[in-house]
Amino acid sequence: MTNLNDLRDNAGARKKRMRIGRGIGSGKGKTGGRGVKGQKSRTGVALRGFEGGQMPIYMRLPKRGFNNKKFSANYSIVNLGRLQKAIEAGRIDAAKPLDAEALIAGGLIAKVLDGVRLLAKGELSAKVTLHIHSASPAAVAAVEKAGGSVVQTNPAPVEATPVEAGASS
Repeated sequence: MTNLNDLRDNAGARKKRMRIGRGIGSGKGKTGGRGVKGQKSRTGVALRGFEGGQMPIYMRLPKRGFNNKKFSANYSIVNLGRLQKAIEAGRIDAAKPLDAEALIAGGLIAKVLDGVRLLAKGELSAKVTLHIHSASPAAVAAVEKAGGSVVQTNPAPVEATPVEAGASS
């Protein structure tokens, strides 16, 4: 029968860790497995993408494709649930038409970025009239279900004028 004090690991089950930088006789001395002296042997080196001071390849190659970041609108978001809480708390008067200035005064948004967008997260039971730049279809349906209305004041996109053939600008 085996006693608890006789239990041992199998031979080779626990391997001792390699202690690097402890002399050339240890097998991992001198450069400590890093292979080089200088900057790459030190800690805190970030050389990814660095090509010795010449223009890196990711900057030399042409950029292709469309990126919508320049043209996308950055809206201040108002959710229906937060709007209802502000009305219940008395920060917003639901009897008056609500525009961006009223939402800022009520503490729902900090500032108008490219406009105010109403989203349908949460429930709305108060009858409100909103004059905002944009709203999701579900949010408009929820406001109209509560007896209110949404007037979207987002400016219409400018129609592109056709360029006449042969005209140069």
